[in-house]
Amino acid sequence: MALTLMKGSEAIAEAAIRAGARFFFGYPITPQTEIPEYMSARMPEVGGCFLQAESEVAAINMVYGAASTGERVITSSSSPGVSLKQEGISYCAGAQLPCVILNVMRGGPGLGSIQASQGDYNQAVKGGGNGDYHLITYAPSSIQEAIDIFSFAFDKAEKYRVPVLFLADGIMAQMMEPVEMPEMVDFKVDPEKKPWAATGWKPGDDPAKRAVINSLYINTEELTVHNNELQATYREIEKNEVMYEAYMCEDADYVITAFGTVARIAKSAINELRAQGIKVGLFRPITVWPFPYKELAEASKNAKALLDVEANEGQMLQDVKLAINGAKPVEYFGHCGSLMPTTDEIVAKILEMKEGK
Repeated sequence: MALTLMKGSEAIAEAAIRAGARFFFGYPITPQTEIPEYMSARMPEVGGCFLQAESEVAAINMVYGAASTGERVITSSSSPGVSLKQEGISYCAGAQLPCVILNVMRGGPGLGSIQASQGDYNQAVKGGGNGDYHLITYAPSSIQEAIDIFSFAFDKAEKYRVPVLFLADGIMAQMMEPVEMPEMVDFKVDPEKKPWAATGWKPGDDPAKRAVINSLYINTEELTVHNNELQATYREIEKNEVMYEAYMCEDADYVITAFGTVARIAKSAINELRAQGIKVGLFRPITVWPFPYKELAEASKNAKALLDVEANEGQMLQDVKLAINGAKPVEYFGHCGSLMPTTDEIVAKILEMKEGK
């Protein structure tokens, strides 16, 4: 297939449509506004529904409703907008509704900036809403990788009946790269394969086939059973759905951990350091939940130390340290807000570590 030069936000939106998404509910917020803009033109062309909601709160509740019918549904927003969606996301997790949520991260806290950031890591992987739940959370580092993940993201959401979250950032949404698009999926809701979905019921039909979409359990014992079933699902996801990249880690004396756009910057620093004869590798989680704990421990087993690099205060650092479990030193470098670590800064930090400073 031919490569096409596309802006990230538009390419990601098209990938969702080609994966079978036919319902989009959202609200404009920089730097992801091109996603709903693209969807507003494209959805009618494929027989889908685009609706600009009156707020982010309304948008995620529309997702809840449409996902209840078994359709492939998507919403997108940026950091403070995703914060507003958290109650609805918790409802979707509690009601076991498959859907996809895009967070094009920007600087914070509060309204922050409109520039790229990675400050929503904890919100994404530690559960931003109430209760004990998880979302399968992908953190692609390129537009093409985001497109490729969309080819199976809805399948994973439907297999486990969980929402899926994409952590992107303003750089990925606004940059342009040559990409290869997959073929269009001909998705149709099959009530036999989705007996939980509300696909139509009338008095006189089999009562057992009446779908009830709910996350409210007044009886404590019933809620406990429901939560235990959710936790069993999350353990299966942890067992089967971990994704990561280990780049030049086999002989590395130092392993850099990073995700998303920052991982691309780290790769450039690694190539510079390798040219100086310093053996450095990169470990990049592609799923930040489930986090690849065992895989990181294995990839860094021969390293002297690790450096966690992020565009935040070091939110992934806790997971990196849990993976290493005190076996070797782990340091952090990064910036809060929307200031991205540079190649030169990463090189300088590794040189400091090498010299024991």
